[in-house]
Amino acid sequence: MNKAFVKEPEGEDEDEDPVGVPALPPGSKNYMTPIGHRALREEFEKLVKVDRPHLVQVVSWAASNGDRSENGDYIYGKKKLREIDKRLRYLTKRLDNAEVVDPAHQANLEQVFFGATVTVSDADAEVTYQIVGIDEADPATGKISWISPLARALMKAREGDVVKFMSPAGVREIEIIEITYET
Repeated sequence: MNKAFVKEPEGEDEDEDPVGVPALPPGSKNYMTPIGHRALREEFEKLVKVDRPHLVQVVSWAASNGDRSENGDYIYGKKKLREIDKRLRYLTKRLDNAEVVDPAHQANLEQVFFGATVTVSDADAEVTYQIVGIDEADPATGKISWISPLARALMKAREGDVVKFMSPAGVREIEIIEITYET
C-alpha cells in the first residue's frame, strides 16, 4: 500500500527526548552523579518489572472482551503501552551512554567541576547550585545542568572569582563564595 494512505501517529519519534530535556552536545558524554544514575535505573526497573507487566494484563483482559474499536480500556492501554515503551527506549539510551562521575572522588577541590556544589553571590542574595547531569537538572531545587550557561561560566572558577554569564535577563555577574563536593 502506498504510504500516502497510511495514517501514522504524529509526534511519536522513537529517539525524541522528553520535553524540557536538552539534547547532549555532539560528541559529549552523558555525565551523571551516582544519585541521578540510580534514579534513572530505578525508574527503568519499575517500568519493566511493575508498570508494563500490569498494563499488559489490562490490555489482554480488555482485548478478550470482544470489539476492540470501542473498547476504552484496550485503546487507552495500547496508547499507554506505547508511551511506556518510548520512555524505556529513552532511558535505555541515556543509561547506556551514561558516565557516572562521583563528586566525592574529585581531586581538584578548589575549582568548579561536574558535581560541585557552588554558593554564589550577586547584588541581591547568595544562592547555592549543584552542577549535575542533564537528566538530573531541576533549577527549582538548585540543580543545574552542566551544559547550562551558568554552569559553563562557573566551570574551572575558584572561590573569590567573579564570573559573567548570559541569563534570560541579560549579562549577569556573580562572585563564587564557596565550592564543595558531596555525594
